[in-house]
Amino acid sequence: MSADQKLSELGYVLPEPPAPGGNYVSAKIVGGLVFLSGVISIDKQGVMAGTVGHDRSIEEGYTAARQCALMQVAVLKQALGSLDRIKQIVSVNGYVNAVAGFPDSPKVINGASDLFVEVFGDSGRHVRAAIGVSALPRNAIVEIQMTVEI
Repeated sequence: MSADQKLSELGYVLPEPPAPGGNYVSAKIVGGLVFLSGVISIDKQGVMAGTVGHDRSIEEGYTAARQCALMQVAVLKQALGSLDRIKQIVSVNGYVNAVAGFPDSPKVINGASDLFVEVFGDSGRHVRAAIGVSALPRNAIVEIQMTVEI
């Protein structure tokens, strides 16, 4: 089953990829790798903002990470023309807007990791970092940056 079919079967609709917010590109292909700039947590209402451990829960962070993952899939589709070109997700760097000392950033970033495995199966398994930070652009809950092999 193709990734597009799997997304449809799971009931996901890809969002419109954002334009870069500065002097950079959303995706850069180098050899057989696609490097993706970070995307922040955005849903239909706008930026999913807040700080996990203060005004946002781990569950809300998990949902925000899933939204970032969907956005990255949309960026990949735009850059590649077809998700069928994806061989595997190589790495994911997840940043969580969290209170100082927050120990559960991996639980939040699991939202992105789980979505990639749902959509791409074993090819969605990746290496990753899950890092708590003191601020993200537009006060977003999560930002995800990644590398994909094509």
